[in-house]
This record gives sequence, C-alpha cells and structure tokens, in this order.
Amino acid sequence: MNSEKVHYLTCKDYTVSCKNFDLLYLSTLDMLETFPQPKADELSGYYESDDYISHTDSKETVIDQLYQLVKKHALTNKLKLINSFKTAEKNLLDIGCGTGDFLLICKNDGWKITGVEPNAKAKIAAKKKLTNESATEIYAEINQLKNESQFDVITLWHVLEHVPNVEVYILTLKKLLKPNGILIVAVPNFKSYDANYYKQFWAAFDVPRHLWHFSKKSIQLLFAKQEMNVVKILPMWFDSFYVSLLSEKYKNGKGNFLKAFYIGLISNIKAMSTKEHSSLIYILKKGKY
Repeated sequence: MNSEKVHYLTCKDYTVSCKNFDLLYLSTLDMLETFPQPKADELSGYYESDDYISHTDSKETVIDQLYQLVKKHALTNKLKLINSFKTAEKNLLDIGCGTGDFLLICKNDGWKITGVEPNAKAKIAAKKKLTNESATEIYAEINQLKNESQFDVITLWHVLEHVPNVEVYILTLKKLLKPNGILIVAVPNFKSYDANYYKQFWAAFDVPRHLWHFSKKSIQLLFAKQEMNVVKILPMWFDSFYVSLLSEKYKNGKGNFLKAFYIGLISNIKAMSTKEHSSLIYILKKGKY
C-alpha cells in the first residue's frame, strides 16, 4: 500500500510471544499497519495458544465463559442479519469460520453453507459440529474456491484484520460474490473511545495477529478501489465490554470487571453520537459510490 507511514503506538503481543510491535499510521487510507508483519511461514505460530479463544470452545476461565455467553447471543443476531436480505438460493460463505458455530446455526436455518478456516484444530472442531452433512465444505484458504459469483452472502466476522494482502483479498471476495450479493465485514475500530482510552493495552490491537487496524474511512476507501459500496454500518455493542475486560488484564495484570464494564459502557454511550463503536459491521455490495 502506497501511503505515508507515521509511528502511532508500540504494542505488545500478550497472547503468544510477548514481543513488541509498532503500529504505523497510513495517512492516505486512515488506517494502521502492524510492523514488522510476520512472514507467511511464521504467522500460524502466533495463533498456537490456548488463550486464542476463537479457535477453541473453552469455558475454563471467567473470561472464556463470558465470551461464550456473548457469542451465543451474537450468533442469533448474525443469523437475523443475513436473513434480513432477500437472497435467491441462500448460499453462504463464512470466512474464518473458527469452530463452526455460525455455520451450524445457518445450516439449521436452511442455508447452504461453505467455510474457510486456516487453523487445523478449529477446522476439525467445526467438522465435528457439522457431522452428517457431506455437502458442507470447509477450506483452508479462500483461493481454493475456484467458481466465481457463487455466493449470495459472504461473511467475515473479525477476519479482514488478519489478512496479509488485504487489497488482493478484497478483489477475491468481489469475484466470489454474486452480482446482487451481500458482503458482511466486521472489524475493530481503532477510533473508538475504548481504543483511545487503553491505547497500547487495547486488546483489539492483538498484534501481530491483527495486521491492519481500520477506521470507517479506511474500509470505504479500500473497498471503493474494487468498486464496492458500503451501504450500511452497524454497531457491535458487546465488543466494548469484552475488549475492555481483556484490556484491563493486559494493563493491570488482572481483569477488573467493574472498571471494564464502566469503560465499555462509556464507549457505547459516546458512540451513540460519534458512531465510533468498538467494533463495526459493514454491509457492502458491488457498485460504485
């Protein structure tokens, strides 16, 4: 990406390596880049941790249990969202499907499902949940999907920030989407109140697994390059609370529930006027602005 880069923050990887990484501000795109980014053969190692909860169904800690509780509620809302679109054949692609919970709830609601999940352990867990469904395919990489214009809905729930070649990836997404299809992209928002409050301790920076850190402007600009249009932006209300809880742990060595709840609440209240929620869902379609 051709853009002037200015140092923004230095953050620590609290999950695996305990190494420090810089966040560089890309001025022309209004987004942050993690530097240095792990090489392709190194990146998978940064996901090999029991603390990386989206690749497990762990309920061991209080934070795990809270995550699973919120996830259950979120799944219902995600299904309601995709069902709000009028689609012909209900063909769904969920990229970064993790352990398969969203695929399962969609399958049970009549959707024809396909998943992409690079992590081998998560992929195995997803396959177990989707037993007796021979038509279900879960691929390791998006490039294994060869047929263009085959999906009515493509979802990326907190995935785009993990993708190395983000502009090339967006082009691939466009090709896989039907002409009138819907692309749903959920990502953290580094311009939220909780991000500005916790700064280098903000859990949603999650370096170096998160290679990019987006604003509303950056999403609009990146997708506009591929002639895709943001038609709607929705908040993810619960993310501020969960991210604040993890951020408290990173900042103070323990999860302060009351403080995390307070910061999460303030973030949501402020976002009611600024529209800068902790995480945002972007609804996109093919077409110029």
